Amino acid sequence: MDTDTVWRHIDHERTAVADLLESLPDGAWGTPSLCAGWTVRDVGAHLTFAHARIRDVIWPALRTGLRYDAMIDYAARRSPLDQQEIVAILREFVGSRRRAPFVTELEPLIDILVHAQDICVPLGIDHAMPVDAAAAAADRVLGMRGMMRLWEPPGGVRLLATDIDWSWGEGSVVEAPMRDHLLTLTGRSVA
Repeated sequence: MDTDTVWRHIDHERTAVADLLESLPDGAWGTPSLCAGWTVRDVGAHLTFAHARIRDVIWPALRTGLRYDAMIDYAARRSPLDQQEIVAILREFVGSRRRAPFVTELEPLIDILVHAQDICVPLGIDHAMPVDAAAAAADRVLGMRGMMRLWEPPGGVRLLATDIDWSWGEGSVVEAPMRDHLLTLTGRSVA
């Protein structure tokens, strides 16, 4: 998938998530998301970190002992942003190709695709995921190494998408829509 297409998907999903969050009643923001330990509000706050600069991550990184996962969690849960600010920031991101330090354009794609589902699934909202974007995101998840590799892929299975020409792995065949495979590869047990 070329860079322009990736950014078009990111912009579309950011707009959709901002619209969704704006439409939620106040009580829905406290709903537990699919992202372990995070509420819908925490997921929204995390998505506003997509344009973080080095200076924005220094304090959370030091506070959490330079542990990547802990830093992300700390920044999301302790974000001072309210609901309207979260929505406004997500809308401001549309059209921008800026990204956090040390990541490609595929990491914001993974983030927005997966976190949209983290919000929607617990709220009973069916939010379609573009299958070509989900396949590109899954390939990136599988290619991550080092501290960026947050999830280990399942062993002994061959994941086979039912809605796009995509497969991965060896072993027992697990057929599912691409969305479900991406959620599985990013540690969401609901898939």
